[in-house]
Amino acid sequence: METSTILWLASALLLITGFAGLLLPGLPGVLLIFAGLVFAAWAEGFVYVGWGTLTILGVLTAAAYLIDFLGGLLGARRFGAGKYGIIGAAIGTIIGLMFGLPGIIIGPFAGAVGGELYAQKDLRTASTAGFGVWIGMAIGIAARIAVAFTMVGVFVVVRFL
Repeated sequence: METSTILWLASALLLITGFAGLLLPGLPGVLLIFAGLVFAAWAEGFVYVGWGTLTILGVLTAAAYLIDFLGGLLGARRFGAGKYGIIGAAIGTIIGLMFGLPGIIIGPFAGAVGGELYAQKDLRTASTAGFGVWIGMAIGIAARIAVAFTMVGVFVVVRFL
């Protein structure tokens, strides 16, 4: 099999897996999409899509992860979480990643609630902060999906225009 064919197949596989990873926990969706686009550019010898475009796509990839991470924390803040609630949400997010989908859903919420309870807040206030984490996470997921489609759009525009 020719090298460019192998690169195109790898690119397609990475892109399909990446788009699945935008919704499935445990798969680094945006990172896989970026890798798939790099392989597509490589398959054409970087003639149409060069390193400048790939650098922009890399920055978008990093931005997607930052937005996703900060979404939950800012959501908690918006719904009244204090310093300990935000720290708890961050710790809950990191620990939750180790437990797959249930951990990703429950970890940030539990962390925010735990942090607020540690700060001597009542259960209602703490739960509201946890709910804010979920709202922020939903906004982060939507932003991650938007960034992924933007990345593909940038690639297609540069490649074909």
